[in-house]
Amino acid sequence: MKKSMLILAAGAMFTASACSSTSTDTTGNNTSTAGTASSTDASYGGGTAGTTTGTTGTTGGTSGATAGTTMDMTNMTDAMFMMTAASSNMLEIQAGKLAAQKATNADVKKFAQMMVDHHTKANQEMMTLASQMKVTLPKTLMPPHQAIMDKLNNKTGKDFDEEYMDAMETAHDMDIAMFQMKSNNAETPTVKAMAAKTLPMLQSHKKMATALEDKVD
Repeated sequence: MKKSMLILAAGAMFTASACSSTSTDTTGNNTSTAGTASSTDASYGGGTAGTTTGTTGTTGGTSGATAGTTMDMTNMTDAMFMMTAASSNMLEIQAGKLAAQKATNADVKKFAQMMVDHHTKANQEMMTLASQMKVTLPKTLMPPHQAIMDKLNNKTGKDFDEEYMDAMETAHDMDIAMFQMKSNNAETPTVKAMAAKTLPMLQSHKKMATALEDKVD
């Protein structure tokens, strides 16, 4: 029940994140506008960034429902996918570091360190690809990912362990839905290859998270 509520909350917030992500990836001055414009030329397939980004999160698509989100992932551009995945990587890293300090269960601590290691490497690969495609990645967490971190920061002891593992299930559900979709129909071959390469790792993480969540719940 607790996990279901978290998934629904994350999904509802993900809808709002699609509209705000262009400002989230701001690195100073007018970087958001310039960076998004470059993304528009390279990956959005025409149209304005605001319009395309807004479309990303308005309707509940089938793939989005798989992850418990309300995003219409069938309309997610490669650029928006990369921005969202980069934010998710940052979440896994930040939450993992927090769990390594606050978790009471040794297996949760071990899992958390693995998240830091794996998603740091994944983020480095994402940054390289984004540079090649002239896509500006966010420097801070998108709203749904920040909401997860806010919840974790307010938990301690066994409650933290439970909340962290719930969050890892939710985050990986959303990621798997995105990466599965892009591994099949990305606009750019390099994005498609990256998604296909990363997907098995995410599925493995989700399986471990589920087993650990049951253990600490």
